[in-house]
Amino acid sequence: MSFISNLEWRYATKEFDSQKKVLPDDLHQILESIRLAPTSFGLQAFRLKVIENKLENENKLKELKAAAWGQKQIDTCSHLLIFCSRTDLQEATNEYFTIASDGDAEKRKKLADYEEMVNSFLPKISAEWAKKQTYLALGFALAAAAELKIDSCPMEGFDPQEFAKIIELEDNLEISVILPIGYRAESENIRKKIRFTKEKLISIN
Repeated sequence: MSFISNLEWRYATKEFDSQKKVLPDDLHQILESIRLAPTSFGLQAFRLKVIENKLENENKLKELKAAAWGQKQIDTCSHLLIFCSRTDLQEATNEYFTIASDGDAEKRKKLADYEEMVNSFLPKISAEWAKKQTYLALGFALAAAAELKIDSCPMEGFDPQEFAKIIELEDNLEISVILPIGYRAESENIRKKIRFTKEKLISIN
């Protein structure tokens, strides 16, 4: 199938088949798509938490489901991807330039102008900026899952503070959005995909 056909196929799955698991190789491809997603300055101001639906995580997933107002995706999916934006952007910048320079002081000097430019930008941005970068990664994950014919459902309907407590989230992270992935349940009532026409949605000059 073509990329567009796969996007036509995907939809926001409301209940997964809990007996079907995403294979490790397929999960790897989705995670790689997230890692390779574009972000402003290349800073990747986000982190991803992955919770596999397995016996050891059963109680945690039940708690998370309750914090998502009982939505079935949470405990029927194969894996729950939790996208978190970073609040420590100065540290993220330092980490980026350490990697970019291979930890070499001389190489870092050559990047000084760029590093100064990025640092001058940091005071002007907010947590909302980091959240936008996180959503870029989410988009790539959705597309990769569709290409692999793996179902998914991006979700904002949950209590981020409760989620953070349950997964013992680090203080420098805030949960932006979650993405359960897996395979749709046979009982799923798939609704017709409704989209505006190209003419309504897009203006080309």
